[in-house]
Amino acid sequence: MKTLTVDLGDRSYPIFIGQGLLNQAELVKPYVKGSQVLIVSNTTVAPLYMAQAKQAFAGFDVQEVILPDGEEYKNLETLDMIFAAALKHRFDRKCTFVALGGGVIGDMTGFAAAAYQRGVNFIQMPTTLLAQVDSSVGGKTGVNHPLGKNMIGAFHQPQCVVIDTLTLNTLADRELSAGLAEVIKYGLIQDAPFFAWLEQNLPGLVKKQPDLIVEAIERSCQCKADVVASDEKESGVRAHLNLGHTFGHAIEAGMGYGNWLHGEGVSAGTMQAVYLSRLLGDLTQADQDRIQAIFEQANLPVLPPSQSALPNQTYLDLMAGDKKSQAGKIRFVLLKAIGQAYVTGDYPAELLTQTLNEWRATA
Repeated sequence: MKTLTVDLGDRSYPIFIGQGLLNQAELVKPYVKGSQVLIVSNTTVAPLYMAQAKQAFAGFDVQEVILPDGEEYKNLETLDMIFAAALKHRFDRKCTFVALGGGVIGDMTGFAAAAYQRGVNFIQMPTTLLAQVDSSVGGKTGVNHPLGKNMIGAFHQPQCVVIDTLTLNTLADRELSAGLAEVIKYGLIQDAPFFAWLEQNLPGLVKKQPDLIVEAIERSCQCKADVVASDEKESGVRAHLNLGHTFGHAIEAGMGYGNWLHGEGVSAGTMQAVYLSRLLGDLTQADQDRIQAIFEQANLPVLPPSQSALPNQTYLDLMAGDKKSQAGKIRFVLLKAIGQAYVTGDYPAELLTQTLNEWRATA
């Protein structure tokens, strides 16, 4: 088992990475503050892993709530199912919520924990690669709104993160690829050697080779932990983690939540950020080709929806609602080089239009 730490002073917490960790009571018991535990999962994950997770909390008053599966259910209406379950069982302020599932479950459980009785403990047990390398670490929680993704939420750090890599054995290939988009992102924004390692090892990762999967998760989590420790509330460098997300979130919202997976939106969105970075003179054509090749190796889309499916004005309107926007200016995470990201709203408007037109035209 690997153990990393998210260093936030007296709110620091461990990330446990290994095989067969879901039912290990000794890992989670120190992080349950009261006697009541509410495990939140969905209709896909619960039949596979709820029984194991309950073993980890033997001796506690354990209740469960099963949400419908899918990004389209990441909303305030579904969130109320968590509150209703906690209130029905009279959970107090020392209770612990447990997120057992992918990024949607983690985000919603964390937000419910942040809001229930003005804040209770929660534990992350991510079961998808995307959640394991990204959304389970760092305390970003929230739900979607029809006008924008993750626009309603809170920063609320977990007590610990338990990553059982065996859960990836039941993960669909498409979901695995979606997670690889976030893994690739870490190499692009701040770790060029990791990006080079990924170029060499993508075939093994796609095949879920255990040693490669563990290394990719560990290096990704370490990157995320370092960024969060230096900028918890995203006032600076943490924004770099949103490479491709301004474009990608607009794709998800514009095409209807659930039709594009988050990692698919990030992949296509990153390629647009890469194209804009090349137009600005930062990246070379060779850089762009390398980045496109690695996303394609991971079986991820590199092109956004067509103009007819997502017209430019709709696309721009959705991006204008992004959390990074300031004073009506859409701000993007772009690349100076592979391994070096920056955030800017200072770019010629015509180059953004050129990106939306030309990159999509390559379809």
